[in-house]
This record gives sequence, C-alpha cells and structure tokens, in this order.
Amino acid sequence: MGRSNKSHESLVPSECGAAKSPGPHRSLRPRNVPADTATQAFAACKVLVIVLNVAITEAPRVAMASDGSRSVDIMATSVGRAWKDLQVETINLPAVEKGRIMSETKEVQVVWMLAGEARFEEREIGGTWLMTNITKGDFFVTAPGPPYEIRWKTTKPLPYQAMLVSLGVPVFLRAMKDVFGKDADAVRLRDISGFQDAFMACLMERLLVELRLGHQASPLFVQGAAQALAVHLARNYTFVSGQMQDQRKGWGLPGFTLRRISDLMAGNLSDDFCLARLAREADMSEFHFSRMFKRTTGRSPSQYFIGLKMERARSLLRQTRKSVIEIGLELGYTSPSHFAQVFRRETGSTPGSYRRQA
Repeated sequence: MGRSNKSHESLVPSECGAAKSPGPHRSLRPRNVPADTATQAFAACKVLVIVLNVAITEAPRVAMASDGSRSVDIMATSVGRAWKDLQVETINLPAVEKGRIMSETKEVQVVWMLAGEARFEEREIGGTWLMTNITKGDFFVTAPGPPYEIRWKTTKPLPYQAMLVSLGVPVFLRAMKDVFGKDADAVRLRDISGFQDAFMACLMERLLVELRLGHQASPLFVQGAAQALAVHLARNYTFVSGQMQDQRKGWGLPGFTLRRISDLMAGNLSDDFCLARLAREADMSEFHFSRMFKRTTGRSPSQYFIGLKMERARSLLRQTRKSVIEIGLELGYTSPSHFAQVFRRETGSTPGSYRRQA
C-alpha cells in the first residue's frame, strides 16, 4: 500500500460511485515473520472488538517481527472449512512503522482500512519512497510480485486498523479465465493503493459478519464472495500486458513499452531523472511501473538511466576530443567531480583513465 504524486489510472468501477484516486501500492501485513514464531497469545482475557458495528470476540494475538519486536495485534482470523478460497484477518496496527520488508507473495492481497488515518510510504527495495495519505475505507490491491518495503506514521489518534484478505490463486485464475477467456494469459492485475470502491466495501462488510461466526461461517457464502471479489478485480483493476518475461518471477513490461521508455530516456540524457514522466509514458502508477521495469531489466529505472548516461559518456570519451567537463555537462552533470564519481562507480575507472586506455 502506498503512493504519492503519480500518474494514476482511472479507477472508477461501473458498480461504484466516484472513486478516490489511488496512490502507490502494498499490503499492510508484515510478511517477514517466520511461520513458527509469528504469533503469541494473550490468554488472560478476551477483548470485544467493534469493527464497523460488527462485534468480533477473540483473544488477540501479537505478531512478532523476526527481531522479537512487537508488530501487529491480530484481532480475528478466519478458521474452518468455509475459508478455502479466502483468508481473512483483522489487525490492530502500531502508530509508527519505521521500515519493514514485505516478502514476495504468490496470492492476490486486498487490504481495507477499518479505522485511522496515516501517511503511508512504500518503495522497491533500495528505491524511492512513494507516499499516500490513507484513511478509513481506503483499499489497497497487491498483485503477486517481488519484495518491497513499507513504512507509515498515523496522522490521527489510534486505533489504526485494517482487514487483510488473501485471495486463493485457483479462484483468481478461474475469474481471469472467465472474464478474458483465451486472452487471460496476457492480462495482469494492477498494484493500486489508497482508493475507494463501494462494491468491495459492501463485500468486506459481509465477510466481517461471516468472520464473526467463526467455524459456523457459511462455505457457500464465502466461496461466492471470493468468486465475486475475483471477478470484480479482473474486470476493473487489470491491464493488458505482454507475454510473461519469466514464468517463475512473474510479469515484466511488454517489449514495445520497454523500447518506448528506453528511447525516451536515451533522448533526454541531459535531463534530471523523472520517474513520474516515465510512469505516465507507460500508463502506470510510479510504484507499479518501477516493479515491472525492474522485473524486466534487472535494474530500477534510475539505475537504468544512469547506465545509459555512462554508456554515452564512454562513447564520447572514445570517439571525440571533448573535455571531461564538456561531456559531463552534456549528460546533465553540472559538477565535474560528481560526474567523475558516478563514472568511476559505474565503470571502475575515472573518465581520464578510461580515455587513455580506450
């Protein structure tokens, strides 16, 4: 969950009223918690949690991070045979999270904010932080993909609570096949953060009721809700992609999009790097574009841009008599020392040494 000043897709499903513009993306639950040490139970008392007028009575558990620090209070968890296609939890989040690595996920994840407001940020590992202001009722949709990092700080008094829904892979694949038929393999779910959707909100409210029933939850109802959610996501929050770049790691940018972005970068090497401009060109949010670009090239957009600059610098050093200062200025480096520093980091030698050896 997360995003900031980005180029956003139109996210107003036909079933809904006006939708709030999304920010970047990601889900809230820490996925770096080892399964065998993930929770501890408070057995001393039971707490009555009121969520959207739904009473959930359960002894809360505390999910512990790998370093032993307290992470989130798990207020309620789906249990029993009804929840085959859908896993649901309600969680109580701390006021501040300074940084957490979210592990790779294979399932579609949906987060619905139940209470509180926060400044939420996310990024590709080592990338630029993207910010979204989130409030009660906001959704986040996370497509299967590589790890990322999140952090947040609440902007209103606690509680700060969320509902986490993991959609089973088989039911989502069936929905994609149902909506797109033989073209399903060329369609990809978007990563979206901080938007509102009236249809999904109604569905989440009904799932909260079933969650309260525990082992008495209706398998038929939950299965129907899972199918309805999967089809709704397929219809409203997907985009047409190229073929899969790697069956094991997921999807990358279509070839024609990568060429267009690469040409745009190469034609503007003297400019400052601008992620928002590239994302607009690809018709994606900044966060989603960054993920797809790195999957395709193995490098972040900014790293790729620097690589193009250094490739051009090497060419100019070999083929022209321009001074190092002139070449640096041509590539947008107003400081000769900064240009030399970047060149050495990327190539292993100084510009002058490279020219003498060329």
